[in-house]
Parts: sequence; structure tokens; C-alpha cells
Amino acid sequence: MRSSNPVFSRRGFSRTSGYAGFNAQQQPPQAGNPYATNPYAANPYAQQPDAAQQTQTAGQPYAPPAAPSAGRMTMDDVVARTGMTLGLVVVTAAVAWFTGLSLGLAVGAGLVAMVLGFVQTFKRKASPALILAYAAFEGLFLGALSNYVNQWVNGAAMQAVLGTMAVFTAVLVLYKTRVIRVTQRFYRFVMAAAIGFVLLMAVNLLFAAFGGGDGLGFRSGGLGILFGVIGVVLGALFLALDFKQVEDGIAYGAPKEEAWLSAFGLTLTLVWIYLEFLRLIAILQGDN
Repeated sequence: MRSSNPVFSRRGFSRTSGYAGFNAQQQPPQAGNPYATNPYAANPYAQQPDAAQQTQTAGQPYAPPAAPSAGRMTMDDVVARTGMTLGLVVVTAAVAWFTGLSLGLAVGAGLVAMVLGFVQTFKRKASPALILAYAAFEGLFLGALSNYVNQWVNGAAMQAVLGTMAVFTAVLVLYKTRVIRVTQRFYRFVMAAAIGFVLLMAVNLLFAAFGGGDGLGFRSGGLGILFGVIGVVLGALFLALDFKQVEDGIAYGAPKEEAWLSAFGLTLTLVWIYLEFLRLIAILQGDN
């Protein structure tokens, strides 16, 4: 399947061949080749084994050995890499918070993180150093921004953290119990909603930059609250797509280094949710 997350969508984790396959059921082998639908499996059909290696029983065709599991991504790999990436975000955020990093420097760090994120997104292979550098700069940005908002609305940062954790847990439970089923229709809906959301935010930013004030009002007041809720919901839907992506990568034996991409993609989504929560809480409590 292909995720809404651009990191994952370039990697081709798929339980079916072709574009955006979301069905959980494995497809039948193609032309007698059970490895045709698995983008990561070593294909024994590419080279015929020696006659001595072909052990056949009467009336049964040669059965190729199973692909080795060594060097394949596991859930432990994903959890460990995600823990490292998010842990670095938290550490650098704490540094920015307690040192009182200025908003100017924080914005600079955020821009660096954005550039590093785009570079990794369009790379064909995972770069742990690049991903960790992104996490470090993103943490500086989040820490300084959270400190600023927290001075204006006391407790906003902790509430945003708790809200992000609650969304992550809820989506994980709903996904594991199959209450949320990631299908092709689900994917298309999320992508269409995300594109519309991002375009509206971009238009609002342009109006604010050239017209002054709050632009079209999507970031404050009633509209700000509405779009904040929509942003959190979209982040939750992205998480479901990311969980599906990781599940399919493990099921089809993605290379171990792909765990870094999983960690990177999940971090991007969680940062999105946290920022939407932070802004939503600031609007709700700032008006009180």
C-alpha cells in the first residue's frame, strides 16, 4: 500500500502489486511465482538451482526454500528507531525550553528541520544521520514554540503532549482491533482531505502575509477551532495509514534499514498532531 506520508509512499511497501494496494488479503501468485507480489522477497526463480539441489517427490514440483529472515525489518526495529527519533526530539525540545531559546532561532531551526525532512523524503535510502539531525532541529523548534505558548497559556504544552499520546493510543487500539480498516477508499479520502486542508492553510498564510492580520481567520476564533479539530483528525487518519504501512513492510520482509523510514514517518505525523493540539489549546484557553 501507499501511505499519505510521503516518506512511506516512495518505498513501495505493498501487499499487492501495482499502485496503492490496500487489501489485507494476499494476492495469488503470478504465473507460478509466489514471490512476484512481494517487492522485498529474494526471487529464487531468477536463477535455476543445480540438479543436486532439486529435491522432488513423485508428482510434486520443486519447492524453493523460504526467503531468509535475517536483515529484515521487525516490529522491535521500528519501535527502537522510533524511540530514538522521538527521544531526540524530546531531549532537544527540553534544551530549548530550559535555555529559553528565542523564537527567531527556533524558526531558523524549524526551517532547517523542514529542509532536512524534504531531503530525506526524496532520498531512495534511509539516512540515520539525516533523520536524527531532523529530529534534533525539530525538537529545538518545538521546545521554543511550546515554551512561548506555555507562557501565554499555562499548561498548554503538557495538554498537547497528553492529547497527542491519547490520539496515538486510540488509533493504535482501533487499528489493531480492525475498527479502522485501511482501504483504497480510506486512502483516497484522507489524501483528498489533506490536500484541501493544506491548500486552505497556504491561502490563509498568503492573505496574512500580504493583507495583515489573521488572513482568512483559519487560525483563530471559531474557524481556528474548527480547523484545529480537523487537523487533529487528519493526523489520526495519517497514523492509521502509517500503521498499515509498517504492518505491510514487516509482513513482506522489508530491509532492516526501512525501520528508520518508519520512525521518520511516524515522527512527522506525531509532530503534526502535537502542533495542531498546541494551537487548538491556545485558541480555546486564550479566549477564556
